[in-house]
Amino acid sequence: MRKKILFAAYTLDVGGIETALVNLLNELIKKYDITLVLEKKQGVFLSDLDYRVNVIKYCPSQNKNVFIRKLINLIKRICFIVKNKNRFDFAASFATYSRAGSFCARTASKNSALWCHAKYSKLFENKEEMKEFFAELQYQKFSRIVFVSKEGADDFKKVFPEKKNSIMVCNNLIDYKKILEKSEEKIDFEKNDIPLFINVSRHEEKQKRLTRIIEASKILNDEKYEFKVLMIGNGPDNNKYKEMVKDKKLENNIVFLNEIKNPYPYFKIADSLILTSEYEGYPVVFVEAMILGLPILTTNISDSKEEIDNKYGIVLNDSKPEEIAKRMKEIIKNNNKYKAQFNAEEFNNNIIQKLEEIINGGNNAEN
Repeated sequence: MRKKILFAAYTLDVGGIETALVNLLNELIKKYDITLVLEKKQGVFLSDLDYRVNVIKYCPSQNKNVFIRKLINLIKRICFIVKNKNRFDFAASFATYSRAGSFCARTASKNSALWCHAKYSKLFENKEEMKEFFAELQYQKFSRIVFVSKEGADDFKKVFPEKKNSIMVCNNLIDYKKILEKSEEKIDFEKNDIPLFINVSRHEEKQKRLTRIIEASKILNDEKYEFKVLMIGNGPDNNKYKEMVKDKKLENNIVFLNEIKNPYPYFKIADSLILTSEYEGYPVVFVEAMILGLPILTTNISDSKEEIDNKYGIVLNDSKPEEIAKRMKEIIKNNNKYKAQFNAEEFNNNIIQKLEEIINGGNNAEN
């Protein structure tokens, strides 16, 4: 008899977490009966989800009247508990920031996991804020806490040492066959012979620091280098970035594209992926680039020093625009191609093995 498992998340709009979740569920559905709970049952990736995944909605009320809101949410919680209390063999809250997802996962199974996608000390002003955030998620009630990078796990242990034996590290699964297939789609974009960099991310300055790319591009433009940067994505600071590009007269160097469901054809024509984030969990775009043989230029985030540097690209020692520009010049001049061969099948097999340990209540398997 197939085990029943539940995953809870916020939505399936375009994003790294959402991409990772769809890949994960489409693999696990081969062996398990899966229910996916979403706060918002929407997003372009809904159509990519295997039809056998049962998608339900659990959305807390946002009613402005406090009494009515609390009453509605109490009724919703009771209904969910009555219907789903310990009904599943395993449950996970995949979008860490979703309190509703945390409640659903903890309720659905005694065997539960909280998935974490960031280095959380970077998200908060101090340890107390970080502790308060995880306390609201009732992190101590989860059987395991899963991090997508070793750096994120080590960072968490410093603040919550009592949970060190519950922490596991499991990278995001990747659908490499689909990536290779989608990369062959035709696009209406002329690359010519100009060196092309590509950034795929949410346009939000606190984490992604895309101003670093713009400042570095200004340096290169002033020095008369020919190049282009494709900025694929959207977010709260999108207009700010566009204004900055206009003010610095970089319209011929930096091209903005909106959120694109299939960015892989652009990966194929680019000379380098460029990430200038302040922090990350483990960027899905790293693995996507490695699958497509695209060199990576990145700030020192996640496990990049260990896994990327001098194998699949360059990890910056300094995140200043001057250093970014210097490294971009190297790519422009030499068109660096790192020859390390990425074995996507082996990468996935290791993750599937780790997932089995997590789902079946295995011991700590952090390494």
